[in-house]
Amino acid sequence: MNGKLKVGIAGYGVVGKRRRDVIDAHPTLQVVAVSDRTLGGDGVFDDGVHYFDDYKKLLSEDLDVLFVSLSNDINPDATIAGLEKGLHVFCEKPPGRDVADIERVIACEKQHPTLKLQYGFNHRYHDSVRDALEILKSGELGDVINLRAVYGKSQLITFNQTSWRTQRALAGGGVLLDQGIHMVDLLRLFAGEFADVHSFISNSVWNHDVEDNAYAMMRTNDGKVAMLHSSASQWRHRFGLEITLTKGALTLAGILSGSKSYGDETLTIARTTGDDRGNPEEEVRHYEQDLSWADEVAEFAAAIKTDRSIANGTSEDALNTMKLVYRIYCADADWKARWELDAGK
Repeated sequence: MNGKLKVGIAGYGVVGKRRRDVIDAHPTLQVVAVSDRTLGGDGVFDDGVHYFDDYKKLLSEDLDVLFVSLSNDINPDATIAGLEKGLHVFCEKPPGRDVADIERVIACEKQHPTLKLQYGFNHRYHDSVRDALEILKSGELGDVINLRAVYGKSQLITFNQTSWRTQRALAGGGVLLDQGIHMVDLLRLFAGEFADVHSFISNSVWNHDVEDNAYAMMRTNDGKVAMLHSSASQWRHRFGLEITLTKGALTLAGILSGSKSYGDETLTIARTTGDDRGNPEEEVRHYEQDLSWADEVAEFAAAIKTDRSIANGTSEDALNTMKLVYRIYCADADWKARWELDAGK
C-alpha cells in the first residue's frame, strides 16, 4: 500500500462515488473496499477494490479509515461501528435523524480519543465562504448586524435521490435537515450561537410527513439577527446568504455543486463610506472551480497523518448544528405537537 491509509466507503451512491474520486486522487489515501445495498452481493471490481452489499461486511476488511455515506437512520450506527473497530471516520451530514443520534456517537468517540471523527459540512470549504469568513474576521467591514439566508431546491426528491428522504422514520426531517443544515451551519459560523429561535414549519406543498419549507428568525445574545428560509418548493434552485455589517456587506450567491443547478458562485463585497446614498462601492469575486471536496478530504487526511485536531466539522459542530435544527423545528408549536403525537408522547 506504499504507506497509504486504507479506506472503506460505506454507501456507494452518488456521494460515495464522488468521495472515492477525491480519495483516489489524494497521495496518502487509497480506497480498498466499498459497500452498498444496491450492489446485489459481494465481489471484486476490475480495479481490485472489494465490494459488499452491507457495511457490516465492509468492516471485516483491513481498513484504517471509514467514510460513511448512508441514510440518516444508519449513519450513526455505522459511525459508531467504525470507531469501535479502531477506524478514523468521516461521516456525511446530517450525523443522524436527531440530537440523540449524534449524542450516542459522541459518547463512543470519547472512548476512542486517538481516533479522528469529522462530519461533512462541505460548504465551509467553498472559496466564497472561506473568503467571506476571512474578511469578516479581519474586522474590515465592522461587526455583523444581521443575516438573511435562502437555500432551496425544486423538490424533496431529485433525479439522484431515493424516497427514504421523505420518510421521517428514516430521514428524521425534510429539507431543513437534509439540505438546510448546511446553511444552519454557516449561520452559526458567521454569527455564533443563537439564543432565541422562532419558526414556521410546513409540509403543505408535497404533503410528505417531513417538511418542505422551514422559515426561521433567530437572534444571538449580542443582538445579531438571522432569517432563514429552507425550501423544497423554490422551483429554481437557489443559494443565497447576505451578511450586513456596520461598514458594508457580504453577499454570497450561487454555490458550485455536482448538479451545477445553483448558478455561478460569487461573493459581492460592499464597502460603505457612510456617504454613498445606498449605492456603495462593490467588488464581485467569481469562482470557477469547486475544490471543496478535495480540500475537505485533504484536511481530514492531514489531521490523521499529523495527529492534529479536526478543524471543521467536529462532532461538537455537528451536535450544535443539530441542536439548532431541532430548536427551529420545535419553535413551531404545531409542528412540535405533531411530532410528539406521532412519537406517542
